[in-house]
Amino acid sequence: MIYITRRESFNAAHKLSRTDWSLEKNIEVYGKCANPNWHGHNYQLYVTVKGEVNPETGFLVDLKWLKEIINTNIVDKIDHRNLNLDVDFMKDKLASTENLAIAIWDILYPLVQVDGAQLHCIKIYETENNFVEYFG
Repeated sequence: MIYITRRESFNAAHKLSRTDWSLEKNIEVYGKCANPNWHGHNYQLYVTVKGEVNPETGFLVDLKWLKEIINTNIVDKIDHRNLNLDVDFMKDKLASTENLAIAIWDILYPLVQVDGAQLHCIKIYETENNFVEYFG
């Protein structure tokens, strides 16, 4: 079993808040992340795929192909967007990094299942100190 990871970057705005809570409660729970005027991050997305090396190509997967899958289905839809307002796959979800990782997994999981490859992990750095890992 071998693991290979592709990193992509994107910028996005969001806010953490629940519409059924008051502004005070949102600020109590989410702090600055509940800012009514939004805030943004320079995210780093890591997509790790696992499987066996193809003896004919020497690859688990072609990284150009993986880059295209990630960019077409994820990055092109979220880069320089508002996660709460602009991103179809985040509709009706709290725009936490945890929920974003799960949504990305749900999209990419069936797309990378090629020639025995499997999605292993979605890792998203929201800041240099905070990241989420999701293993499905």
